[in-house]
Amino acid sequence: MKFSPQRYAQMQYRRCGKSGIQLPAISLGLWHNFGNVDDEKVYRKTLQTAFDNGITHFDLANNYGPPPGAAETNFGKFLHTDFKNHRDELIISTKAGYTMWDGPYGDWGSKKYLVSSLDQSLKRIKLDYVDIFYHHRPDPETPLEETMTALDQIVRQGKALYVGISNYKKKEAAKAFKMLRKLGTPCLIHQPKYSMYERWVEDGLLDLLEKEGVGCIPFSPLAQGLLTNKYLKGIPRNSRAAKKHGFLKREAVTPQVVEQLKLLNEVAAERGQSLAQMALAWLLKDKRVTSVLVGASSEAQLLDSLQCLNNIEFGEVELETIDKILKNQIEE
Repeated sequence: MKFSPQRYAQMQYRRCGKSGIQLPAISLGLWHNFGNVDDEKVYRKTLQTAFDNGITHFDLANNYGPPPGAAETNFGKFLHTDFKNHRDELIISTKAGYTMWDGPYGDWGSKKYLVSSLDQSLKRIKLDYVDIFYHHRPDPETPLEETMTALDQIVRQGKALYVGISNYKKKEAAKAFKMLRKLGTPCLIHQPKYSMYERWVEDGLLDLLEKEGVGCIPFSPLAQGLLTNKYLKGIPRNSRAAKKHGFLKREAVTPQVVEQLKLLNEVAAERGQSLAQMALAWLLKDKRVTSVLVGASSEAQLLDSLQCLNNIEFGEVELETIDKILKNQIEE
């Protein structure tokens, strides 16, 4: 398949910490919309559109689907057809840390689980190595030394070029960085949950990442879709908040939150952006943020998200207004 020769000129790239890697300002996450229950034609076009617009980073995990593993298998299928001549232009990441198979070795952070899981991931994607392998979440039972040693071993075995961590708080992240550096496999990147409605990373973690030379790639930047125009009039049918088993709970969409969203939408409109575009730009305003991980259910949705790059600068008054709107939510 032929892709636009201008694809790199139309994307912004940022240095990942103090490494040699640059990532696109917008990366594509395959958490939702790439499973066996989804339309293959739609997600195939989404993948093509992403690369055609300079998105070189595709983010996976062992349990992405549904069912678990499906996103890796489906991505691997098109990696070896549509992108077969472009592997060396791509950063492909995957993770392990959540439940993947039955028994005591299919979850958390043991060396047994991490090495076995990556072996399975490589078979599904049909690759010899991934570019980045993450530990998906801290394990309170397994010694951190074992988990970090496993990441180091994976790099030395040639199964990953770089390693990262996800969902680690500041204190445990600092310990992980120190261990990995001592082992000779420095941490490339941290993937925290971060959005206008989830700001714990501002309590020291971003400063730590800057100090340690580690990149930052926030996930769930739109707060599970809350920071879009879907909820400006409450909870619509078929939305995530309307589903009993969704990650965005109905009780989170309170009248107060709906009013906040309306006010934020007014600020976005004054900037010439949608609420979602402003929410993405708000993260990218911070130079410590390497890339923002977006999900997309269609080509159109992805193209809409990319429009955030047209304006990632905020004035002091804008930031003060946004913080004032969010203040009650942040304090809760």
